[in-house]
Amino acid sequence: MKKLTLIIALFFVILSASAQEKYAFQEGEWFKFKMSYSGFLKAGNATLEVKESKLNGKEVFHVVGKGWTSGAIRWFFKVKDRYESYFDKHTGMPYKFIREIDEGGHTKDIEIEFDHKASLAHVNNKKEKKKETFTIEKNVQDMVSAFYYLRNNYNTNAIKEGDVVSLNMFFDEENYNFRLKFLGREDLNTTFGTIKTLKFRPYVMAGRVFKEKESLTLWVSADDNKIPLRIQADLAVGSLRADLEAFKGLKHSFKVQF
Repeated sequence: MKKLTLIIALFFVILSASAQEKYAFQEGEWFKFKMSYSGFLKAGNATLEVKESKLNGKEVFHVVGKGWTSGAIRWFFKVKDRYESYFDKHTGMPYKFIREIDEGGHTKDIEIEFDHKASLAHVNNKKEKKKETFTIEKNVQDMVSAFYYLRNNYNTNAIKEGDVVSLNMFFDEENYNFRLKFLGREDLNTTFGTIKTLKFRPYVMAGRVFKEKESLTLWVSADDNKIPLRIQADLAVGSLRADLEAFKGLKHSFKVQF
């Protein structure tokens, strides 16, 4: 459980959408997820909220993601994380990313500013009182902006089983190639009813947290919203599942079969 919020963080990177400039989201969109450990033990919650703002004179979406442990797990491993991203309203490119975490006493306080013209990321590690600059890849995303970028730019109309999408990402102090494999379409039973979904598998690093490279499975709604409905992870010890339990402010109608 020492990496519980890695799952919460990965949850912000989920996927897909329609054509560019046909927004899949809008200001006021809000999600809340419930998390359970090994299928029965309540593990925590996570939320995502979209706001509109201005940063250095540019119109941006400001997204705030929060994750925290709850229930019995909170008594022996307390987590309180906050992620923020400011990204361009039209291009989806991130300008600023904030990561403030407290995971069982392990803390980080990092702020990243992106200079896409110079292909640089300026990292301010506030906890360590250290500032560094790193070279970034073209069209790089941060952990939070990637989710919204893919929702607006990844066309799933003609997606086929086995297709893989990749995305350049910068996290903390390094570049990372995020890859996601399409597993197929599935009717998913949820709190809201049965929903048509797109099922994906992200490629993750095997090791202390995940059992193997392909230990995560996730489902998003197969509509114009492309909202995350469930993510399931096989961990080195036990498993973790997160389900959408509440939402508001969707851009498009939410389709439930029955």
